[in-house]
Amino acid sequence: MERDLRQLPLRERKKLRTRQALVDTALELFSRRDFTAVTLDEIVDAVEISKRTFFRTFTSKEDVALAPEKELWAAYRADIATRPLTGAHLFRAYKDALFAALEQMADGWERRFLASRNLADRTPALTAHSLRHCSEVSADVVRIVADRLAGHAPGPTELRLLLDLMLAAWHRALETWTTSPTGRQDRAALVRHTHEAFAAIPTVAALAARDS
Repeated sequence: MERDLRQLPLRERKKLRTRQALVDTALELFSRRDFTAVTLDEIVDAVEISKRTFFRTFTSKEDVALAPEKELWAAYRADIATRPLTGAHLFRAYKDALFAALEQMADGWERRFLASRNLADRTPALTAHSLRHCSEVSADVVRIVADRLAGHAPGPTELRLLLDLMLAAWHRALETWTTSPTGRQDRAALVRHTHEAFAAIPTVAALAARDS
C-alpha cells in the first residue's frame, strides 16, 4: 500500500491519508459508543479537519461508516467494466471479479470492514443504507455487463439472478467469517469462506433443478 501511495502525486496522497484517517477515527468512535451518539463535529475535530473537507470525501456519517464496503464494490465495478466477458461464462466472471476486488484492498482493510459490518448489524440506519447501496451496485453491474455484451448476453432477469446468486454466496461467507468461533477473521479466512460458499453452489443448483 505504501509503495502505491508513493507513486501518486502529493495532493492525492494527502487526500487518501485524510480519507483513511476519517474512516479509522469514525469507526473507532462508532464502535466504542453508538452510531447515533457520535456527531460529525466529533469526527472532524478528532481528525483535525473542517466539515468542508469531510464533505469533499464523504456525503454523510453513513457513508464514512460503510466506506470499507463501498471501497470493495467500487473495485468490483471497475473490474467488471474491464474484465473479458462472454455470455457463456458470466457467473465465473462475477465470481472472479469479487476475488480480484478483495485482493486489491489496502492493508488493514479487513479490520475496518469487520468493524463496519458489526456496526451495521446493530444499526438499522446503516443496514438500510447498505441494502440501498447493494441494490445500486447490482443495477450498475447488470447494466455494465449488458452494455458490454451488446445483444450477446442473456436477458436482464438471467443477468440479475446470476449476480444475486454470487451475492448470496458472498453474504453466507460473510456470516461465517463474522461469527467464526476460531477467531480467525483475517483476509485469508474471508477468502477461504468465500471459496467454500461458492463450492456449495453446484449442489444448491442441482437441488433447485430437481424441484423445478
